[in-house]
Amino acid sequence: MKFLLTSGGICNPSISDALVDLLGKPIAEASALFVPTGVYPFPGGGEKAWKAIHGHAQIPLSQLGWKSLGMLELTALPTIRKENWVSAVREADAILVWGGDVLYLTYWLRQSGLADLLPSLTDTVYVGVSAGSIAVTGYNCDAEFDLGFVPDGSDMAQDADRALGLVDFTLYPHLNHPDMEDTELSHIQKWASTIPVPTYAIDDNTAIKVVDGTVEVISEGDWRLLNP
Repeated sequence: MKFLLTSGGICNPSISDALVDLLGKPIAEASALFVPTGVYPFPGGGEKAWKAIHGHAQIPLSQLGWKSLGMLELTALPTIRKENWVSAVREADAILVWGGDVLYLTYWLRQSGLADLLPSLTDTVYVGVSAGSIAVTGYNCDAEFDLGFVPDGSDMAQDADRALGLVDFTLYPHLNHPDMEDTELSHIQKWASTIPVPTYAIDDNTAIKVVDGTVEVISEGDWRLLNP
């Protein structure tokens, strides 16, 4: 796939230009599917999902003026005939994956079958926001936090620190966010020192663009590459 992994969505002209470049066409001519699933475990998750889908959230993603926009609900996919949703995914120009609980999102990406399908979507752009970006990397930097939202006794908690590994680096979003103490660079450096692959620490004005394994940082803000 082609990836645009963001911390805060399509929030500045540089990231918007990168998205258009990956799509190969204007956003107004592109179709997208929106995945809200990751936000459900949080208090008020249903309301947060509705706001994100309808473009009422502060993070710009669904409200970019897509030619068409549908919803892809991962928790529903195992109960739907596969040919009915796989065709919709293959026809979409972009898959927009919202933030939330990385552990929950990764679990349902696997359970739904979408994780297995993603590597075959060579012309599709995967656009992630926060947890939606972390989920395709190899390691979950939010594992300890995410475990607080896992139902007691759920097998979802197994291998909580691992994600899908569709790219060969990991990502720590919201660098130096004033409302998130664990996003201070010193904390991220400590976590990254335990990870055997490079870690990109990015703020909300930065994104990581990946095409055929080639990584490019798109930024109007701050970022750091932390090597193991």
